[in-house]
Amino acid sequence: MNTEQLKRHCRQYPGAVETLHGEPSNILVYKVEDKTFAYFKTSEPEQWRFSLRVTPDRFLELTDRPGVKPARYMGRFHWVTIVDVGQFPADYLTELVAASYRRAVESLSKAKQKTLATHDE
Repeated sequence: MNTEQLKRHCRQYPGAVETLHGEPSNILVYKVEDKTFAYFKTSEPEQWRFSLRVTPDRFLELTDRPGVKPARYMGRFHWVTIVDVGQFPADYLTELVAASYRRAVESLSKAKQKTLATHDE
């Protein structure tokens, strides 16, 4: 899966919004309501590195893999950065994005979750 395919994948979730933040953060953020579930770094030297939130168990598993590291400033919250998405197994990557999205949705109010569920049908 390349960067463009992954961007499309992130946009396809119910209620997902893509927002580009310029200087100084330089990130392309994917949110559901006000909860971030993934983002790309858009400037060098880390351009197109992809970050998402994982469970504590997955955090340990993933950070032991080459090309995956704790996300800068967000690692303590169990966010990981995948250095090159093209070198990462696509099915595993989509599974991780789906889990990060679900985690963001679960942190929303019950009313907002219900609204998203009706848009999904």
